[in-house]
Order: sequence, then C-alpha cells, then structure tokens
Amino acid sequence: MWAKVLAVAKRRGFIWPAFDIYGGLSGFYDYGPLGAELKRNIMEIWRRYYVLIEGFAEIDSPNLSPEAVFRASGHLDKFEDYMTVCRSCGAAFRADSLVETENADALSADELWDIMRRENIRCPECGGEPSKPEPFNLMFRTTIGPKGKRERTGYLRPETAQAMFMDFQYLYRYFREKLPFGAVQTGKGFRNEISPRQGLLRLREFNMAEAEIFFDPEKKEWGGFERIAGERLRLIPNNGNELEMSAAEAVERGIIKNQALAYFVALTKRFLIAVGIDEKRLRFREHLQDEMAHYADDCWDAEVLLSYGWVELVGIADRTNYDLSRHMEFSGENLRAMRKYPEPKEVEVEEIIPDYRKMGPLFKGNAKKVAEALKAMNPADLHDDVTLEIDGNEYVVPESAYRVEKVRKKVSGEEFIPHVIEPSYGIDRILYAVMEHNYYEIEEDGETYRILRLPASVAPVKAGVFPLMSKDRLNEKAREIYENLRKAGINAFYDDSGSIGRRYARMDEIGTPFCITVDYQSLEDDTVTIRFRDTKEQIRVRGDEVTGKIRDLIERGERATP
Repeated sequence: MWAKVLAVAKRRGFIWPAFDIYGGLSGFYDYGPLGAELKRNIMEIWRRYYVLIEGFAEIDSPNLSPEAVFRASGHLDKFEDYMTVCRSCGAAFRADSLVETENADALSADELWDIMRRENIRCPECGGEPSKPEPFNLMFRTTIGPKGKRERTGYLRPETAQAMFMDFQYLYRYFREKLPFGAVQTGKGFRNEISPRQGLLRLREFNMAEAEIFFDPEKKEWGGFERIAGERLRLIPNNGNELEMSAAEAVERGIIKNQALAYFVALTKRFLIAVGIDEKRLRFREHLQDEMAHYADDCWDAEVLLSYGWVELVGIADRTNYDLSRHMEFSGENLRAMRKYPEPKEVEVEEIIPDYRKMGPLFKGNAKKVAEALKAMNPADLHDDVTLEIDGNEYVVPESAYRVEKVRKKVSGEEFIPHVIEPSYGIDRILYAVMEHNYYEIEEDGETYRILRLPASVAPVKAGVFPLMSKDRLNEKAREIYENLRKAGINAFYDDSGSIGRRYARMDEIGTPFCITVDYQSLEDDTVTIRFRDTKEQIRVRGDEVTGKIRDLIERGERATP
C-alpha cells in the first residue's frame, strides 16, 4: 500500500524527494503544490481547534537556539538513539530497528547488544557484522556568530516546545496571570536521524504542531470537560489490556491520570478524525515506564494502523514541572506562578540574603545576576557552596557569601511552579496517514482507478471546473465560474483537455471532492452540474449559485446531499 500511495504522491505533486537532481538525501522531502496545500489545510484545522476554539496563544520562535537551552532541557544528555555500524560496508543503523522485539526503542545498549549477538543479527545491506550499539545524539550542532570570543555553540531545535517554556513569563502576563492557559507553536523540527527510512514517517527535517498547557498542579482541569466527557476512546494502558470507554470513565477509573490529560486525548481523537483518519484504525497507547521520556510523568500516543504497522502520530504527555524547573535552575529566572489567597495573611518564610560586599569582588560585573539567580532558588536546596550555571557559564557562590534568614511577612498568595501537559503532533506523519487511510482503488472496464477520498476541508483542490467542450462559449462560462471560486478563496482547478471521464479520474486521484461541468444546457438555462466524488451523484445548480453551494458543501462535508 505505501508504495502505491507514495507513487501517486510523487506523480501528482504531493511530495517529491528533496535535492533529487543531485541524487537526493535521505530524510528530506519537498512538498509539491498539492502537498503544500494539503499540509496547510491540516494545519489550519489544527489551529482552529487549538487557537480559535480552545483560545490558546500562538507564538513563533527561532529554529536555532543556544546550547544553554538544551543543556537545561536535558536534550544534550538524553536525546539520543543507539547506533550500530556495519564493520564491512560502514552502513549505520539504529540498533533498535534491527531487533525484532516489542518496544525495542526502550532497551538499553547492553540489552540490544545481547539480542543482536544471540540472534546473530547481520547488516541488512551486505550481511556483515554490526558493531556494539553506541549512543548517538540526534541534534544538529552549529556555531552562532564569527569565530573568536563571540562565537557560541547552537543547535537546530529538535522540537518546538522549549520556546514556550522560556517565554512563560511573557505568556503568564499575557493571560493576566491566570491559570490554566495554553500556548502553541508550529514549525520545523530537526533531528539527525541515523538511518531515516519509511518516507514521511522518519525525517531529518519535519513539521510539528505543539501545544503547552500550563496548570496549577493542585487542579489539572481544562474548562469544558463535559463537552468531551462522552467521547469513546480505544485505550491500551501500560498493562497491555485493550479497553474502550468514555473519556469521563477513563478518568473515574484512573486509566488516564487526570482530567486535563483525558481532555486532550479526546480532543486529539476529534482532530484526527476531522482531517481524515479512519476511526477504526486509531488507538491511544500509554507509554511503558521504561519508554517514558525523561520529562514525562505519563504519556499517551495516538497511533494509527498503516501498511507499516502501528505508527505514532501524536504524543500527549504530562511533563509535570520539569521544563520550567530546569530553565529556572539554569537561567536563574523566576518562572513561578502565584496561587492567590482569599485574604492576605502573615507567614514565616525563609529568604536567601546575598552578601553583596563579598559577591562584588568575586563576580564583578556579573554580581547582580548571580545574586538574582541565587535569590530565585529554593532555600531548602542550598547546602554549603552553590554552583550556578547562567548563560552557559558556571559561578560558584561560597557559603560565606550568602545567608538564609526566617522572616515574617504579609503575603497575598504563594508561588508554585506550574505543571504542563503537551500534545505534540507530527504533521508529516499525519499527512501521510490521511493519504493512506483515504486511498482506494476501483476496477472499472478493465482499468484501475485511484481515488483519494479526502475530507473536503483538507482536500488541496476543492473543485474541478470543466467545459464539456472547449468551444461554443462553454469554456468562457467555465472560466468565469473558476475565477469566481478562486476569488472567494476556494482553490479550484480548470481543465479542458481530454474526455470528461479522464478529467474526473484525474480529480479523483488528487482527492478533489467536487467537479463542476458546463455543458450545452448551461447556455440555455444558466445551470451547471456538480458531481460528487464519492457517490458519483450529480446535481444541477444555477451558475451564480455555484460558489455559495461549494462553500456550503465544504462546510457540511463532501458526502452531503443538496
């Protein structure tokens, strides 16, 4: 199946191999005219769900980040796969891709090596002996600025999430210091995959859409849970037993740990079905403890069944307060929120008091930011000398340069570090899955016809416009309808070559839900036919009503009847 889908995708201009005239480069693809439009439509529906309906704020940050960001996030230490290299031909592979066992990507290097030796696994390219697996960091490293003192190490981001954590103070103020709130970012991610294969499923440069929802940990709820409480979910908890139940029941039984996590699992299901994923081939699988990301307390993957097997499209993770805590620790900035009391009250608190007379000579021009970073720490975490990392530099504050005092003060609330739930969407994988789930072949009169039954909302071309003949003013009227559709923001395609049957087939193959034909009756009564892709039904409407009718059909769905 995947070969057929990719063949149509390449021939019709959905996706093309990047750098093809130079032999190509694995892990990189170009989106052609239809693919770029399909991707944009999927993204716009995603924004409608998260930005317009849920009220999230969208940001747009750089693709390149300084090293300090990923030291804080843990990517420098933990964002890696295990690589094995053939001793004969030098081909490199992800070790877990060579091992046929469940959740191989959760195994350690030693566990992988034991299986590889026990099962006598050989190089898929030449049959040679593979090396012992070694960790390989997946980030692309580069330098920022000219060589010398101002040169800094940077990395292309492997995810879009980190900017939303670093911008927490700005976002908190934007939302008038009220939790919960959500932020989103879409854009490119970059991962230096060891051996990318499987088309759009594993890329070195890919498209992401991520949301970060910031919560008070004492109340992990998102408004409007009742709207999705009855949504039926196909769940596989980490005990391996498949269940089907409502979102509300999953929370009540403790299958999904909290209401907020369940809300975004259910919302993810609704979005995926809206863009064309087959509900019968969709499930949500909870991560096993040994495959959980370093930042996650719990995580559910939206998986779909493809010709490749079950493939993850979306991860919905409870990241706790990991990210904000780490960025506070490494930057010295206060990334806490305030839990306000009904009435101010007097409390005894511990405060860190820097000794500026000693810190000045020690840190000179950096004394103020070192002192501020020190004060932002939790007094309970201070023991003897304190090592701070600020802007990639280490500062050791001796015990003699600060003190901890108990003071009484009137406060209006208490500070806490928000927790985060993150739905992370792989747009390229979703796009491919939508194409495969909607790909059909029909045999008619000894010929094979290929149809993409894409929802009208995501179809790159909404309507094909044809004159029955390219003469007798039929083409002029068809052109007029075509131009009116495009002026109204409806992507249409004009075609006057070949038989009507061939033109229908071309439109069916690229997923166009409606075809409009101007025939000789159109010259008499100003009506045209609209043909429905999936039912082959045809109706006649007035020419001046075509634009409104097509817009209405797109909103109602391509299987709607007049």
